[in-house]
Amino acid sequence: MAGRKSDFTLPTNTLDELFSTQEERDDAKLSKIRDIPLELIDDFPDHPFKVRDDEDMIQLVESVKERGVITPATVRQKEDGRYELISGHRRKRACELAGFEALRCEVVDLDRDAATVLMVESNYQRSQILPSEKAFAYKMRLEAMNRQGQRSDLTCAPVGHKLDGAKSRDILGDEVGESREQIRRYIRLTNLVPELLDLVDEGKIKMRPAVELSYLDEDSQRAVVDEIDLNQCTLSHDQTIRMRKFFTDGKLTPEVVSAIMGEEKPNQREKIVLRGDKVRSLIPKNIPVSQTEDYVVKALEHYSRFLRQRAERDSR
Repeated sequence: MAGRKSDFTLPTNTLDELFSTQEERDDAKLSKIRDIPLELIDDFPDHPFKVRDDEDMIQLVESVKERGVITPATVRQKEDGRYELISGHRRKRACELAGFEALRCEVVDLDRDAATVLMVESNYQRSQILPSEKAFAYKMRLEAMNRQGQRSDLTCAPVGHKLDGAKSRDILGDEVGESREQIRRYIRLTNLVPELLDLVDEGKIKMRPAVELSYLDEDSQRAVVDEIDLNQCTLSHDQTIRMRKFFTDGKLTPEVVSAIMGEEKPNQREKIVLRGDKVRSLIPKNIPVSQTEDYVVKALEHYSRFLRQRAERDSR
């Protein structure tokens, strides 16, 4: 029909592919791969994934010494002529430890937000990712998505409208296999003081209590840290819920934090375990199983009276 726009729009980034051979495309990609001096490569700002000199790093260093860097790192060139590392922080560290002076890299033309998305996505497949790493990575990823709005190359779907936080969390959740609510919880962790965040990474504070603590101000969080250090105590979800309520009401003082954390938790109470078969063998068969507890309590009361009477008799 005349005047009607076509529903099909050819993506501009595929035009080169349509009018070039695979060999030409491969050559174009190879032209962007080069050995760049390590001294010219800067780490990605606020890189959320930690590079550890652990056993895996030792193995990577040996591999680099033997075979070099098989998969090039990814960098983008900055305005000052230096390079910003997007993907390959562990490979860069391995080259440093191996005594290399350069890192094999692919140079890509990306703005900061697109680079942020690629940096986070390239680390999703790590075998072990700490809660703190997920927290800051998810936050950086969502901020980049929200700034980019309707760019489908960043959102993985042509949403056609400015992304809001909920929509972004849905998209990110689909990518990483997390629910929108879990994404929100991870991002809340970025509000924790470093000491508490370390305890989350170590598994000493669970996710739900950590999220509640993230709503406290820095002074209140440090009061919690002091109490943990002083008494080597742990936190329950119920305790952190009450702390948050006191804080919201303007009544959370260090004394209140100490009182709440000093409470005995159900899982800290000493438990007495009686073997059912051993106890049951001492109970008359005409006593129903449902009355076992009452029978045992009465027997203990009787025995306690016996011991008391014997002690009184012996003391005369």
